[in-house]
Amino acid sequence: MSNGQNKTDVILVGAGIMSATLGTFLKELVPEWDIKVFEKLDTAGDESSNEWNNAGTGHSALCELNYTPQKPDGSIDIKKAINVNEQFQLSLQFWSYLVKNNLISNPEDFVRPLPHMSLVHGEENVEFLKKRFEALSNNPLFQGMEFSEDPEKLKEWIPLVMEDRTSNEPIAATKTDAGTDVNFGALTRILFKHLTEKNVEIAYKHNVTNVKRASDGSWNVTVKNLANGQVETHNAKFVFLGAGGGSLHLLQKSAIPEGKHIGGFPVSGLWLVCNNQEIVEKHHAKVYGKAKVGAPPMSVPHLDTRFINNKKALLFGPFAGFSPKFLKSGSNLDLITSVKPHNVLTMLAAGVKEMTLTKYLIQQLMLSKEQRVEELREFIPNAKAEDWEIVIAGQRVQVIKDTEAGGKGTLQFGTEVVTAADGSIAALLGASPGASTATSVMLQVIKKCFPERMKEWEPKIKEMVPSFGISLMENPELLEKVHTAATEMLGIHLIESKQTAN
Repeated sequence: MSNGQNKTDVILVGAGIMSATLGTFLKELVPEWDIKVFEKLDTAGDESSNEWNNAGTGHSALCELNYTPQKPDGSIDIKKAINVNEQFQLSLQFWSYLVKNNLISNPEDFVRPLPHMSLVHGEENVEFLKKRFEALSNNPLFQGMEFSEDPEKLKEWIPLVMEDRTSNEPIAATKTDAGTDVNFGALTRILFKHLTEKNVEIAYKHNVTNVKRASDGSWNVTVKNLANGQVETHNAKFVFLGAGGGSLHLLQKSAIPEGKHIGGFPVSGLWLVCNNQEIVEKHHAKVYGKAKVGAPPMSVPHLDTRFINNKKALLFGPFAGFSPKFLKSGSNLDLITSVKPHNVLTMLAAGVKEMTLTKYLIQQLMLSKEQRVEELREFIPNAKAEDWEIVIAGQRVQVIKDTEAGGKGTLQFGTEVVTAADGSIAALLGASPGASTATSVMLQVIKKCFPERMKEWEPKIKEMVPSFGISLMENPELLEKVHTAATEMLGIHLIESKQTAN
């Protein structure tokens, strides 16, 4: 196929939650734009967005203790928790807009209400959780959070976790009923079905191998059709690299200066999945513990109720692992080939700095199934190995870059957007809270890449996401209004019924 015939307005690389969200936004803002999507696998949402490959937590900082670190003076820093919660509120608003306007239907297929809980053991940790509760519960974003260190109360909240617990060690938990379980794989597939109906062309089994700037400033994207081996070139004015761990190599191939001095460190994960439905039914919450010293934030242990294919499941983990692949379906050479002259010092500096992480990963890799079940027993004292099986979770690539605060080779935990100065290409790198903040992150991409259109687009964006550009924490009335409207539309409205029940 020749170059001239394959001109399009937008190319999205990777059919995951990020491309699905960006594509949906752009189709609402400029319906006349042509959009093409290329995906290496044969279905949407099958790599990082797949329901078995991520935690499915509507990450809103209700239970994740790593978003509220303790400062040296003993106080709790809640800045990141507020930021993550506000970002998730944008996702809820956007999804409810899509349901309200019949662009997607059956929200229960991808989002359900589920209590979010934090659970800690030991005097020091109980003290920390109490301080965290005090710092958050006065904030309008964290209304309805409860705290208890009473074993009888905890038995009501988490019977499976408290069953046969013999230790006299102090134990405490917080609980927020406004949490959610989100099936990001299902949501991704729903959004791509909608995009197909809007004439977005999605090519599965098409692997993007190169991204190169054309003389007129647009982008030539080389794509290999994996079904017949044919190589095609497509040209677009705007390219989004939303290929999970695969984005880093393509960003490097684009040769934009903003992509230099960035490296990636892959971390894989394992879940223990309960195969005894009787046990699955005894638990109804996402319960997050505290990360061990030296552990990366993405490996905070949690016992999760999940709804997968409309069936209740119970997962524990994730246990960190190591594979040099940047995607589950990637190559063992991914890590080596990502080291370039411009990022080798960044990568080496990170290697020296992150000795505790390396040691932690090696320890995790050496764990036997019995040792993993032993860790599970901190959550379920009477857990039996035969009721649980090991399932490999998704592959994540943590960003390594040089920062002012951390110096050379700083490992970043979170989601990074890298854009060219002219806004013609953007790449999404990084990991958690990832999918939960897709709406916020894609709005960031739109703002960075199309600044000249923002004035014209803003009214439509505000129709889709009413609190866009406004701090909800500082506007409690707006928060209540948009949160109530969104959760009612999605069928997950709890706050009111919770308060009347008390």
